[in-house]
Amino acid sequence: MRWLPCGADAVLIECASIEETSAVRATVTAADLPDVLEVVPGARTVLVVTRPGARVLARVRDLVEGADLDHPPSAEPCLVTLDVHYDGDDLDLVARTAGRSVDEVVELHTGAEYTVAFTGFAPGFAYLTGLPEPLRQPRLVTPRTRVPAGSVGLGGEFTGVYPRSSPGGWRLLGHTTAVLFDTRAERPALLSPGDRVRFRRAG
Repeated sequence: MRWLPCGADAVLIECASIEETSAVRATVTAADLPDVLEVVPGARTVLVVTRPGARVLARVRDLVEGADLDHPPSAEPCLVTLDVHYDGDDLDLVARTAGRSVDEVVELHTGAEYTVAFTGFAPGFAYLTGLPEPLRQPRLVTPRTRVPAGSVGLGGEFTGVYPRSSPGGWRLLGHTTAVLFDTRAERPALLSPGDRVRFRRAG
């Protein structure tokens, strides 16, 4: 684990794995330190931003380095269930690559419970861990210039939903009508780090 200062009031913590990243995020978040303004996880990093002049970064470091990261604190997670129409352009490709039938791919995808590891790429886009091993497949060699909003896909170790139309290289399994990001909502992003997600076959 490396600690990289980001100015006087923030630090970027580089982690060895996505599991360590999640544990660091959970540890700092659970401490609820009043001078910590933001905890922003990435795939292998956690950015901790504190109140200017608070001098709390040393306390954050002591907290993380003294924690049992193999057993991080767990808050009561929000469980979100998304109904999915499994009609994606790459569903057959995913099935062939996995050596499974299309129905088996759907069963694998809907049978797992996922965790929001971090968000990024676009507002409301959540990277979900927990993807079954046969579905961990490479991204497309040539990304699409336009992926419709609500598309459910997978790329590498992650699955997720495109919150709006954008370019993208993930293999598409289907689509959902759920709104992933709404600036008018009290909680604009439907999914936040630490949340649990399940996919349910629609229709």
